[in-house]
Amino acid sequence: MAGISVLRGTTAYGRLPLFHYPQLPVSISVSASKQKYGRGKFSLFARYSQSQDVFTTRLQDSIENLPKLVEDIIQTSINTGPRGALRLAQGIQAVIGVGSEWLADASKTASSPSGLATELQLGLLSPVYLRKLFERMGATYIKLGQLIASAPTLFPPEYVQEFQYCFDRAPSVPFQEIQAILREELGKPIDSVFEYVDPTPLASASIAQVHGARIKGTQEDVVIKVLKPGIEDILVADLNFVYVVVRILEFLSPELSRASLVAIVKDIRESMLEEVDFKKEAKNVESFKRYLEAMGLTRQATAPKVYPEYSTTRVLTMERLYGVPLTDLNSINTLVPNPETSLITALNVWFGSLLACESFHADVHAGNLWLLRDGRIGFLDFGIVGRISPKTWGAMEIFLASLATEEYESMASSLIDMGATSQNVDSKAFARDLENIFSSIQDLDTEIIVAAAREPNTNATAVSANLRVDERQMNALFLDLVRVSESYGLRFPREFALLMKQLLYFDRYTRLLAPNLNMLRDQRITIASNQSSRSTYR
Repeated sequence: MAGISVLRGTTAYGRLPLFHYPQLPVSISVSASKQKYGRGKFSLFARYSQSQDVFTTRLQDSIENLPKLVEDIIQTSINTGPRGALRLAQGIQAVIGVGSEWLADASKTASSPSGLATELQLGLLSPVYLRKLFERMGATYIKLGQLIASAPTLFPPEYVQEFQYCFDRAPSVPFQEIQAILREELGKPIDSVFEYVDPTPLASASIAQVHGARIKGTQEDVVIKVLKPGIEDILVADLNFVYVVVRILEFLSPELSRASLVAIVKDIRESMLEEVDFKKEAKNVESFKRYLEAMGLTRQATAPKVYPEYSTTRVLTMERLYGVPLTDLNSINTLVPNPETSLITALNVWFGSLLACESFHADVHAGNLWLLRDGRIGFLDFGIVGRISPKTWGAMEIFLASLATEEYESMASSLIDMGATSQNVDSKAFARDLENIFSSIQDLDTEIIVAAAREPNTNATAVSANLRVDERQMNALFLDLVRVSESYGLRFPREFALLMKQLLYFDRYTRLLAPNLNMLRDQRITIASNQSSRSTYR
């Protein structure tokens, strides 16, 4: 910024800055002094100021960091290989396609009195068009969009809301391509391992596809999770490209390093690469099963058995569990006499895993949390897990206790302890804002769908109920919390967002299965509080 000082009358001795540009080595100053030829005379001169030292220091730092930047770019390029050129061509094609959409939309509104709409003014960087670009770019960017949608502590709310659309069902890969991957990974004919593999997928996501199958000989029912073809190459090329771009941006503009963009990209890259390494997911499952065994919980809950002999980095073969999601009230009532007891079991098992496991299940939506036919709780899909530090859990425990008792000043203090901040926080004002946010939880729309049908033979009426959860409302609530916290200078660790989202899922289940249950105050639910109980069930 440029500052201009206008002095009138007699001045004191000294030099007063007239224009000052912090990033340039020259400042122009006014010198005021008493001279024998009259008072108030000014002479203008230019000199090198202390900013020259700042400039020199920055230049030296840049020169010192340049070899490391070049080394990073070269090594990343080597790791990317020829696939980088292919993805570049696909990226150009995607940009042209979405750019054409933007031009068409912009031309329609350009002549209007109000001019371009706000979302059009940002071009392809606006939330809508960036989301469309990600979708055209394919699996990696769709997955990146899902991470953006799930990380309101890292990204602006407009982008978090828009990228919720990336959770829509992904198109399935032709079964012939799945068969080719299975043959390659197993190293033998498919029919020598499996009696059959269902060609119709049970589920299809951005990076993987799941098929039902039966093992030959043992007749065990299993599910096979198969990484979609080419995903590894696309993922590596895309993430390496994003990493290089961010490294160059931070090199050119050191101020950006304060935003820790490289650290954020590294975290995202590590998380995404873990999710496409099915050996790591298998380890997550086995760790959770060891926790259940050690705590004597195998009669209450389970996770699928992993078949390591039929699993690789790209193929994960697991026991097929049969049950219903925790949102299917009618089916749950046919399996257990008291759905509330099943929900309490799920809560106790999950809360216990926060401390007793190396990682906790960080995606307990209805598709991944089932009531099984034998009455146990089934935890499925350990592709997304979280790891919580003792410091975060200590603050989180106080936060949960405060939420249960509606003590908002204590809640504010716990969030201040958890969040990184460089400024003093008005805890009382923060507490009042938190009260406004959490008092709105009960106002969230939870739609319970009830259907009735008359049985033709018995003439009896069958009633079924299910729960429809608006994911966007859940995220909006959490965004409010993040937005208010950031207004006080607080930034939370990633695991806080993961924990909060799971609690919101459990809140939805509580409304359907046990409307009178307070999951944070009920004595039957144990929220582990002793940090020394963290064990090594890994």
